[in-house]
Amino acid sequence: MKDIFGKALLDFYHGNYTEDIITSTQISDEDELPLPYLFRSYNDLPILEQKALKLCQGDILDVGCGSGLHSLYLQEKGLKVKAIDSSKGAIEVAKKRGVLNAENHALLDETGTYDTILLLMNGTGIFQTLNDVPHYLRHLKSLLNENGQILIDSSDIKYMYEDDDGGFWIDTNASYYGELDYFLSYKGENETPMKWLYLDFNTLLTACKAAGLNCELILEGQHFDYLAKLSLNA
Repeated sequence: MKDIFGKALLDFYHGNYTEDIITSTQISDEDELPLPYLFRSYNDLPILEQKALKLCQGDILDVGCGSGLHSLYLQEKGLKVKAIDSSKGAIEVAKKRGVLNAENHALLDETGTYDTILLLMNGTGIFQTLNDVPHYLRHLKSLLNENGQILIDSSDIKYMYEDDDGGFWIDTNASYYGELDYFLSYKGENETPMKWLYLDFNTLLTACKAAGLNCELILEGQHFDYLAKLSLNA
C-alpha cells in the first residue's frame, strides 16, 4: 500500500489542504471524502459515534484511529486509550495531535487486552470479506478482558442495489453484497485497491453466535447504519 490516506492526513495537518480524497467502488461512482471530516470534533460526529464514545470504559483500544479524533476525545475524558492504524501517516498525525499511545500496526498484530475495543466509521470494513469475519472475531475475542465490550458500527448497503421498481439486482451467485472493492486516489495518485466489508446486522449477529460472542443492537442510524455491542458469553 502507498499510504495515500496517511499522506492526505499529513497534508491537512500541516496546512497543505488543496483537495480531497477521491473514493469509488465497483457499485458506486467517484465521490469526495472531505479531509476536514477526518478531523471533526465530538459535536460534529454522527449520533452513532457519539453513543459509542459515551459507552467506552476501562482500557480502550481504538482500531483504525485515523487522525485520532476518537482517541483524543476519550483522553480528554480521562480514559486510557491505545490507538492503532495500519497507516503510518495516520499514526504520525495522531501523535502530533496529542494521542499519547499510538502504534502503526494492523488489528491482527495487536496482542494486548482491553475493556473496550472501538471500531468506528464502518468498523466491519477491516474484516475485508465475509469469509474473513470468523477469523477477525476470534482475534477480537482474544483481546477482551472479562466483562469487556466491542463497539462496532456498519451499514446494510442492500439499498444500493435497488432498482427503480423497488426490486434488487443482487447476484445471488456472487460474493456477499456487502463486499466491495474500494478504490482511493489523492492528488492524482491511486492507492492499491483494497477489500472493504459492509455487514448487515443479522449477518453480524449470526457470525458472533458462531464465534461465542453476544451481539446487541445498540442504536440504528438514519441511513441503514447501526451500532452494535459485542461481548463474551456468560
